[in-house]
Amino acid sequence: MKRLLIAVLALLALLLQILTIAFFTGWSAMGAQPEGARLQRIQTSTQWRDGQFVNGLPQVEPDPVEAMQAWFGGGSPHNFPAETPRYVQRSAQKFVSPPATGLRITWLGHSTLLIEIGGLRILVDPVWGERSSPFNWVGPRRFLPPPLALEALPEIDAVLISHDHYDHLDFPTIRQLIETDIPFLVPLGIGSHLEHWGVPAVRIIERDWWQEHHIGDVRLVATPARHFSGRSILLQDRNATLWCGWAILGPEHRVYYSGDTAMFPGFTEIGERLGPFDATMIESGAYNALWADVHLGPEQAVQAHIMVGGGVMIPVHWGLFDLSLHSWTEPIERVLAAARDHGVSVVTPRPGASLEPTAPMPPERWWPQTPWQTAQQAPVVSSHLEGLKLP
Repeated sequence: MKRLLIAVLALLALLLQILTIAFFTGWSAMGAQPEGARLQRIQTSTQWRDGQFVNGLPQVEPDPVEAMQAWFGGGSPHNFPAETPRYVQRSAQKFVSPPATGLRITWLGHSTLLIEIGGLRILVDPVWGERSSPFNWVGPRRFLPPPLALEALPEIDAVLISHDHYDHLDFPTIRQLIETDIPFLVPLGIGSHLEHWGVPAVRIIERDWWQEHHIGDVRLVATPARHFSGRSILLQDRNATLWCGWAILGPEHRVYYSGDTAMFPGFTEIGERLGPFDATMIESGAYNALWADVHLGPEQAVQAHIMVGGGVMIPVHWGLFDLSLHSWTEPIERVLAAARDHGVSVVTPRPGASLEPTAPMPPERWWPQTPWQTAQQAPVVSSHLEGLKLP
């Protein structure tokens, strides 16, 4: 019995050691909280209240028991593709010639975009990592490889980050971009993560909502959104950094990227102040009625596109990670259905494909026919919208 007890204790000690090592492999990826001068600047923001960033509208939190039951229920049996989805393999050579129309957008999957506008190349929410997670051994993994190798990126003039969640601020990607001289434009507080990982402070430009930065003739404006932030499992860092969308305004073209957001009246103000836009890139996936105050869902995504004064809509935030309970193809199916109802022009490029919004291509159904729930079967409507006139 004594030998058995020693063996069991040794096994438990080994297991604890393995778990400790596994945890600390993700510790650096969790980043660092704002402090010092950065925290003092944050505290002057009108979005900062009672020790955290807040939304303009209240946020209804899901019932923990109901949310747990939903997650453990497994959701759709089609939330991960049976085969690798079709995509376009790209190389740096494809970006040597400038876009004929002056505006070209390449969707690299989820919310990663390469936007060529006003003679600049702007990389949005770059995620080349294998998993949306602080760990390389667990967490949602990619449906498909990166359509463009990170080493094959053409010369980039700026990286835009919308918020600090793992599917938008990717530690493995940032770590590889450290060796470049690319500036990072981020919402307030996210510079703390970047500096913790080794990005020089001189390359970090932090902005509050409605603040902007100019590169040549292009204005980059941080726009309001309705979401939340946080990366740490143990530290109390929820809403310690800000979240935003981005309006990219060139001398001839304008585009809008929503970042992650629920429905809120600010879309109308964004359109009035900064629109109309040749194209919008609106988050359309990872939704559920339980968290309708942090993600739009497809129908509200189409409404947001109309509210900001969008021309062509490019649905993003779908087709790369399983981050919710719906079928992996449901977001795009529901976007197309809602777009038909509202007369909205939607383009559906395969991951890796480029398009010029002023000369748009017709929608391409590159994804398989997969069972999905309609808006009537699984509605997603954000709260506290009383009095808001929606399209």
